[in-house]
Amino acid sequence: MAKARIVDPTRRGEFWAGVKDTIPLVVGAIPFGLIFGATASTNHLSAGGAVAMSVLVFAGSAQFIASTLIAHQASAIIIIVTTFVVNLRHALYSASLAPHLKKLPQRWLLPLAFWLTDESFVITISHFDTPDASPHKHWYLLGSELFMYLNWNLCTLVGVIAGQYIHDPASWGLDFAMIVTFMGMVVPFIRNRPALMAVIVSAITATVTYSLPNKLGLFIAAILGVAAGLISEAIWAEEKAPAMAEIEP
Repeated sequence: MAKARIVDPTRRGEFWAGVKDTIPLVVGAIPFGLIFGATASTNHLSAGGAVAMSVLVFAGSAQFIASTLIAHQASAIIIIVTTFVVNLRHALYSASLAPHLKKLPQRWLLPLAFWLTDESFVITISHFDTPDASPHKHWYLLGSELFMYLNWNLCTLVGVIAGQYIHDPASWGLDFAMIVTFMGMVVPFIRNRPALMAVIVSAITATVTYSLPNKLGLFIAAILGVAAGLISEAIWAEEKAPAMAEIEP
């Protein structure tokens, strides 16, 4: 088994460790941000509107969906409901992080909640699960989140500027980099049967329900994936218990 990387347990050490560990995921997010900024004008967003959305919303997939719905002149309620469903996964992230952050004051919890992304959650939950006594692991999360936030807004701005000179930037297929990034985040967590079942069920469900309106398929896939993982864990625990009992003296 590989040895866990040692992190300086000071505030500064945790912060910069979060930044460094986020670099590989930022590389995958760069094309995503560039495409959002570059395609803003084709989705009837002004340059200022695209930049403001990244600054104030900071949710890549939700921003793409919202801008597309705006381009199709969808009603405000449809846009709100759709982006809400897409971002429901953050409720699962919050539930996982809550035990580690419950002692923090509101002045910490509010910004950490706003800046939370898929990438920052993945590397931070692994760091929180590392068995050490560092009291400043929330600084690790802060470092990761701020790095992602600055990168996303910078890429949006560059994309907005580049979009004025590039014809149909979406056709370049750079968004594939984000798909690969998400795969890279998920695969390391498939360490047992329950995790594998959760991934398989959610993947099949997302594929089957892809055509549902307002991205409801993502929500259904998440719920069924979690359920499959919990059921598998219960079944595996029941199978393992008798086996352990047999080897007891």
